[in-house]
Amino acid sequence: MFAIIFFYRADIFNFQNSKKFISLIVFGSLPLIIVGFILYITDLINIFRDVKIIAWMTIIFAILLFFADRTKFELSIDKNLSLNSICILGLFQILSLIPGVRRAGIVITGARFLKFNRTDSAKISFLLSIPALFGASVLGLNDILKQDTELSYLAILAIIFSFLFSFITVKFFFLFL
Repeated sequence: MFAIIFFYRADIFNFQNSKKFISLIVFGSLPLIIVGFILYITDLINIFRDVKIIAWMTIIFAILLFFADRTKFELSIDKNLSLNSICILGLFQILSLIPGVRRAGIVITGARFLKFNRTDSAKISFLLSIPALFGASVLGLNDILKQDTELSYLAILAIIFSFLFSFITVKFFFLFL
């Protein structure tokens, strides 16, 4: 989450030009946050934790991404991201609650089906991850606090390395695109 915020800091912290965009990102994250929280508190998420489900979902959604990426239209975030498209992408994000479905991959797939170009599809996906990662972090921290476990220097070191490697990954991913 911190790596993505740092990578997109110019877009995020330029509130004058990005109020509409930030509100679309928050709105597009609501379906995942609501459904994810319901699955978390009811513990229904564990029903899907099966190796066969994970394997099949990985294969199925990789094939979907392959076909979505064949889209030749080139819409851009600046001109074409709307409430309608962000709602659709928010619904796509819900699928990532099924183990084996990667959140970034399914949002990129949805954006490509909506005819956004590759770079903007990835940008939408990464920016939509901020509220999702924040929510997951809060729930994870809550679980740690319930166990009366201290956050040790190893946890802090893990956060630092996670930030560094995530930032490098995002940077090289966009170079690849």
